[in-house]
Amino acid sequence: MLRQEDSTWNPTNWGFVPRCTELSSTILEKLINADGGDYRGRMIPCEKGHACEFQGYRNKTLLTVLGHVSVKRAYYYDEECNAGFCPKDRRFDIEGTSESPGVRRMISKVGSYRPFDPGHEDLYELAGIQVTAKEVERVSERVGQQVAEYDVAQGEAALASNVIPIKPVPRMYVCMDGTGVPVVKKETEGRQGKGEDGQAKTREAKLGCVFTQTTVDKEGHPVRDDVSTSYTGAIETAEFFGWRIYKEAKRRGIDRAREIVILGDGAPWIWNIAEEHFPGARQIVDLYHAREHYAKVAKICLGQQKDKMGRWMEERRIELDGGKVEMVILAIKQLSTPMVAHEEICEREMGYFEKNKERMRYAEFRRLGLFVGSGVLEAGCRSVIGQRLKQSGMHWTVKGANKIIALRCFIMSNRWEDFWEHRALERA
Repeated sequence: MLRQEDSTWNPTNWGFVPRCTELSSTILEKLINADGGDYRGRMIPCEKGHACEFQGYRNKTLLTVLGHVSVKRAYYYDEECNAGFCPKDRRFDIEGTSESPGVRRMISKVGSYRPFDPGHEDLYELAGIQVTAKEVERVSERVGQQVAEYDVAQGEAALASNVIPIKPVPRMYVCMDGTGVPVVKKETEGRQGKGEDGQAKTREAKLGCVFTQTTVDKEGHPVRDDVSTSYTGAIETAEFFGWRIYKEAKRRGIDRAREIVILGDGAPWIWNIAEEHFPGARQIVDLYHAREHYAKVAKICLGQQKDKMGRWMEERRIELDGGKVEMVILAIKQLSTPMVAHEEICEREMGYFEKNKERMRYAEFRRLGLFVGSGVLEAGCRSVIGQRLKQSGMHWTVKGANKIIALRCFIMSNRWEDFWEHRALERA
């Protein structure tokens, strides 16, 4: 932001100047070009150390929050690389783009919240920025890619212990879940689906969140620390996602957490990641997902006897809440009927409870003041993924979806400002 007391003008801030009059656009253009085009002499080295020769000046028309301006730039050519460049483009963060950093920031944030078509109308109505829906898509995906690369760099730094972790906390929670994202047909070739034609229509986006807990309330219920939740996710294999969520936990300072808790819905890939990347962590199956499993049995076996079904489910709820998983298993076994379909479902659900019984000691978990539900992540799947990527008629490529997921994870993790500050400092 321009301030009267500034003795020098900082080019990393010019994209955020408040919108005012056409005169301001003219003044901005003069400020941008006050350096004479950033001429640095007849010969300068490139990043590879080659000698690059000055070839003259080249103007670029740039869209800023004040309108279009013309930027004068000294152009240098590298004969060895057979490529030219303008040093001013990097300093002003306008390499390969015709939009200022401030405009890209506005476009990509709109693109992360709104479909691209109405998004470009919003930009014009609210900020007077006139771009096409395709430009909103292009800029949003490009910034999303930059956000993803920045996230990878921060994760690698965390693995190398080059970051200062947050202050110690009693507990850190790592939650994981998956949700389907509608994709274009080429992204599902050879994949089995649940539809009548057997063709998959979606790809699973894996989402993780990390949050901390310091206290419990007067009733002993756990209290999530304010502004402590961060998200990370992508459409990728469990192997890649395992490293993704681990690096996010490292970035958040998991090494200084006194207790680590993994929350999930019981999917095998979640517990495989827990065993590989978080050995020794306490594992808890989300209580509400667990309830769905005995409810499935009740609906199949007792669906025609509503009163009996209700009583049976209430008894299982009390048992499960008390951590008495063996009693739930026994009740399902006793309910099993000779009908093949019923028997198969009962066997499958008994196996689910048997395999996860040590992750379902809910009475003990509550006594310790632990969360037993992954409501934070359930809400995250809806807000991070569902609200933007699962609207009617949407079909994504995996690359495009992952770029928008990266944007939304950063915004909802309160890391959006960090990303733009990092880009500005890189070029200062």
